[in-house]
Amino acid sequence: MPVPKKIKLNKEKDILVIEWDNGKIHNFPLKFLRDESPDASNKGETILWKHIPPPPKGPDLPGKYEIESIEQVGSYAISIKWKDGYDYGIYSWELLLKMGDYIEVVNNLPPETGHHH
Repeated sequence: MPVPKKIKLNKEKDILVIEWDNGKIHNFPLKFLRDESPDASNKGETILWKHIPPPPKGPDLPGKYEIESIEQVGSYAISIKWKDGYDYGIYSWELLLKMGDYIEVVNNLPPETGHHH
């Protein structure tokens, strides 16, 4: 399975760009990543022994679609912390690949080859 060789945040376009070691490049809209966040409430997982309460529902807080920081989790995933304080999303490489393919299909655009138009 490919692994990311570069992960970078493009703040102007609000996208997270992941470059895979097989040459594939995915552009993830931050709104998509956040809305599809694989958090405990979406999956109902208990992480180790600490059960994570579902995030508060209600109006969006400022910074909901802005990334505060990204940390790598082991060698298989990244954890994204959002500026509204939400930090339960763990995105595995497998999930990111699926999401990336999904976005490409939805946008129906040829994948970026890395050169600028």
